[in-house]
Amino acid sequence: MYFIYSFLLGFAALLLGPYWLVQGLRHGKYLSNLEERLGFSFPALAKLSANSTGAIWIHAVSVGETLSGITLARRLKGAHPDRLLIISTTTQTAQALARERMPFADAIIYFPLDWGYCVRRAFDAVRPSVVLVLETEIWPNFLREAGRRKVPVLFVSGRISDRSFERYKSYLGVFGFFLRPFLKDVLSNAGAFLMQSEKDAERIRALGAPGERVLVSGNLKYDLELPAPTPLSKWLANELKRSGRSPLIVAGSVVAAEEPHALIAFGTLQGEYPKALLVLAPRKPECFDAAAEFIDESHRKFIRRSKLPIPGPASKQSDRNSNDATISDDVTVLLLDSIGELASLYGLADGAFVGGSLVSSGGHNILEPAAFGKISVFGSSMENFAEIASRFVSAGAAIQVESPEDVGVAWIELFRDPERMKKMSETARRLVADSRGATDRAVAEITKRLDGAAR
Repeated sequence: MYFIYSFLLGFAALLLGPYWLVQGLRHGKYLSNLEERLGFSFPALAKLSANSTGAIWIHAVSVGETLSGITLARRLKGAHPDRLLIISTTTQTAQALARERMPFADAIIYFPLDWGYCVRRAFDAVRPSVVLVLETEIWPNFLREAGRRKVPVLFVSGRISDRSFERYKSYLGVFGFFLRPFLKDVLSNAGAFLMQSEKDAERIRALGAPGERVLVSGNLKYDLELPAPTPLSKWLANELKRSGRSPLIVAGSVVAAEEPHALIAFGTLQGEYPKALLVLAPRKPECFDAAAEFIDESHRKFIRRSKLPIPGPASKQSDRNSNDATISDDVTVLLLDSIGELASLYGLADGAFVGGSLVSSGGHNILEPAAFGKISVFGSSMENFAEIASRFVSAGAAIQVESPEDVGVAWIELFRDPERMKKMSETARRLVADSRGATDRAVAEITKRLDGAAR
């Protein structure tokens, strides 16, 4: 079964090879980390001691998982200072964010491609005592190799979205004779499944996970750490005060082709609030230039964060040059073409839009703005965060709408009713605070495994 899987994976790689090559040449994706993903070279690991105790390896595929894992990673490093902490990601955006927000990690690498020889090289280089996969990214050869080496793999804050579960069911309906025993064998190699909810637990059991290894431990995203102010957020707070610009709208995690929708929503708001300012934050770096073109086509004047004389969030420089940067009255959009600065700007926002929701993308996490007491407005496509979205909307702590114009109207109605806005803000904060604790439960379970390995 594993041979057939590896063959199909190789065939898919051949088909996608031209696309990866073009993306690599145009945007610097894939090619720059290919040697590491093939397991040939891990420069960050070469500098580490070969005599250290078995490492803790945390894998976070993309930005959302990376953000949710910061608190867990910090706690584990503090509890087990004698062990190396290795973070792996799949996307370049997550890699940059991990380097920015997890400076306490001993090394940050790319996750290997799921072929046997790539996986073996990665295990030889990392030498883990435990592997933690944030959420539920299932790689058969990786899990099989972990099983052979008796390295426990724990899925932490695991979830299976409605969309993913329907896809699994459709595949099992057609190829169940092959997939069902294969999935059962793959999942038997995992040490534990710490799922976000009972629904997620039921779904992973239905896919073949051993029932006795499935636990409900909550969602790590509720335990996120509020970021410290950055040079950019400090500058923007002062600039808003100086210029009298208000309200500030932060549109975060906007996906490709969603930029025009965010601009339409903002245009609706501008009809009543002409001094409003929009921070538009595309989800991926390769969308920065396209977003700039969309803003230009909307006949708005904008500035790019990358052109501001302000240090980045991790810079040791002072922000003395920020006095040279101002937002002129005719600028209505700040394009956030940077990584790692969005979260701190939610703290300044009067209104927030969470992207990936006005197009069929599945939505993004609303908990960052909610932790600041900001009321998230989002579209109908929230399949990837359905439980969180439903909970916040039902409690009156977020607003879900159908169209870009409705987003703008929702902001206007909130600003017209300060008492309602205050109540919703307090509810959003309370829901986040009341749902914390997944990190504590995960640390306890992980420590048991590490103690067992030490014995």
